[in-house]
Amino acid sequence: MNLITWTALGIFVLVYIVISFELVNKTVIALLGAMVFIALHIVGQEDAFQSIDWNVIFLLISMMVIVGITKSTGLFQYVAIKTAKAAKGDPIRILVALSGVTALFSAFLDNVTTILIIAPVTILIAVELGISPVPFLISEAMASNIGGTATLIGDPPNIMIGSAAKLDFLAFLLNLAPIIGVIFLAFVGVVYLLFRKDMVVTNERRARVMEFDESRSIENPVLLKKCLIVLGFVILGFLLHGMLQVEAATISMLGASILLLLTGKQEIDEYFRDIEWGTIFFFIGLFILVGGIVELGVIRLLAQKLLAVTQGNMKLTAVLLIWASGIISAIVDNIPYVATMIPMIKDIVSSVGQDASFPLWWSLALGACLGGNGTLVGASANVIAAGLASKSGYKITFLDFTRYGVLVTLASLVLSTLYILVRYF
Repeated sequence: MNLITWTALGIFVLVYIVISFELVNKTVIALLGAMVFIALHIVGQEDAFQSIDWNVIFLLISMMVIVGITKSTGLFQYVAIKTAKAAKGDPIRILVALSGVTALFSAFLDNVTTILIIAPVTILIAVELGISPVPFLISEAMASNIGGTATLIGDPPNIMIGSAAKLDFLAFLLNLAPIIGVIFLAFVGVVYLLFRKDMVVTNERRARVMEFDESRSIENPVLLKKCLIVLGFVILGFLLHGMLQVEAATISMLGASILLLLTGKQEIDEYFRDIEWGTIFFFIGLFILVGGIVELGVIRLLAQKLLAVTQGNMKLTAVLLIWASGIISAIVDNIPYVATMIPMIKDIVSSVGQDASFPLWWSLALGACLGGNGTLVGASANVIAAGLASKSGYKITFLDFTRYGVLVTLASLVLSTLYILVRYF
């Protein structure tokens, strides 16, 4: 490798370390690194912008708009309270039920948004029950990461994988949802064993939860109906977009545009404030950085090294991907990791063929998304849950989360490995 390549690799590794350990705001450092790449002519400006996956960018933006509008109706709080009452105020049943709702929401919404919606209601319910909300919040954060793995739009790494590998919503549902269902059941068993002793309350406390009025959560019934109709059509569009030969980003952007029209407001700026612009520009910077090292041939070299280690054995490569992705994603942000791995798998695809390498995409998705449960810093949802707990006077330490997360992650990775081996080999 020449001086330019070593310089680019050094910058990329430095940015990666800063992002992973949150030494500087990740959006700022990703954009700065990308602009340094362009300024040093490591990658040309035109090539840099061509390396941005606009399908991912517009899918994220449009789903943020849809979720923001739907959130304003109070739907998610309504479901959370209704779920707690359906569990008859029994704390362990509430924990399991809210974890299930969180996993389901996370299959269609951004994980961070899901936690921001569910966690405040959860804390309120736990306080009324007279017990700590910590077990609830830890369980919901992990359920969010599990549920988000099931679909194309559930977690940003899946959106990136789907766009790069040309895998549609139905492909993710058919290939990942079955094992995620099994993993969630195993997760329920683990959290039941871990937390059941902390879930003892009086009948009087249960009665307080049963007195909640979920109907007061609905702030705009008319808009809620519009949101449900549009969401229904968007999900249907996702299921059919492979047959329709229309990208998921187009479907979600169409849904967001229609929903903005149906709000009946002339000023829509308040809904655009719900877009996480920091996340969007983080992706843009990251795509340019990865595009630069791909252009220099670094990724191709790494792909060749990986194939040399596994001697071209796809079964061994898939297993290695699951565990390497799971362990690395427990320690560092899985988004830059997946962004780096995608071109590597593409190179493997070009060497061994699409059919032979097909399971590698699912291995990457399972390892990267489920590995986030390994530690407190493994996923944004975990950090947000801990932050909300702290604001309410409860502390979730790194050790508190990790001692539970490691068990859940190990069980998830073992089940994922068995699934990949049995189904695809």
